[in-house]
Amino acid sequence: MNMIGLRKIGTEHSIAKRESFLTQYQESGRTRGVLLQTCNRVEWYHGEGKISDEIARHLFRVVSGLESSIIGETAIVNQVKTAYQDAVGRSSLDKSLHKLFQTALFVGKRVRKETKISEGAMSHSQAVVHMLLNKVESLQDLNITVIGANKMNEKIIQFLVSKGASTIFIGNRTYEKAQELASRYNSTALRFDGLHETLKNTDVLISATSAPHFILKKDKFPIEKPMHIFDLAVPRDIDPEIGEMPGVELDDIETIEREVKKNIQVRKDKVSLAEEIIQNEVELFFKNQLDGAARK
Repeated sequence: MNMIGLRKIGTEHSIAKRESFLTQYQESGRTRGVLLQTCNRVEWYHGEGKISDEIARHLFRVVSGLESSIIGETAIVNQVKTAYQDAVGRSSLDKSLHKLFQTALFVGKRVRKETKISEGAMSHSQAVVHMLLNKVESLQDLNITVIGANKMNEKIIQFLVSKGASTIFIGNRTYEKAQELASRYNSTALRFDGLHETLKNTDVLISATSAPHFILKKDKFPIEKPMHIFDLAVPRDIDPEIGEMPGVELDDIETIEREVKKNIQVRKDKVSLAEEIIQNEVELFFKNQLDGAARK
């Protein structure tokens, strides 16, 4: 009996082994099958005929985010979808592979909808924006100042823009770096010596620099200025006494890390429910494997 095969090289293997497999695959000229390639896995689904429950369960777990380093992450859905679409465009696939991948995409959608396993911030950058959105109704009319031109702050800016923020000032001790980052997000670069003047009209301040001391002290803060402040720096950028001023809400890195850890635990708690759904879908898949009907 013909069977669909699966060759997988994951995080348990070295990067060199993953690269070696990809080189062999490319040099072999094999085009039939689905090649799934992500930052931590290379998987090749190939052949024709029956699909084992092991392969179906594995792909259902992958597309549901249960095999990802961050449980429930969403990027894998588009990665699987793209791999399948590329395979369809490249060559003819066995009908069983069509059904496997179409069903897997349905399963991933069902798991996320019924378990909410993909909800909640899983990084410091996401956590800042999620926490802010819990404090305000909209980002559109807020003046947001971001201090520090680095990768973490760039991620935060990306999330802010995706959620509707339109007025963002970016400050950095090296003005050229602030200009470079601001140019990518239609924002305004801020000279560091103009920070205190900018704060007078700032609604949200986000700071993450490598400064060895406070970059903002209480005596330089606008008097009775309501503001949401997120201090992601270690050591702190913002004088903690500012957080005691009327109208000011100051969240430091420890608060943000607690939010991330809470969300990680919530996702872990939902794994058993996700696995029940996957088991149910595996059973349905084999019950219907011969009828050729894929679920939408």
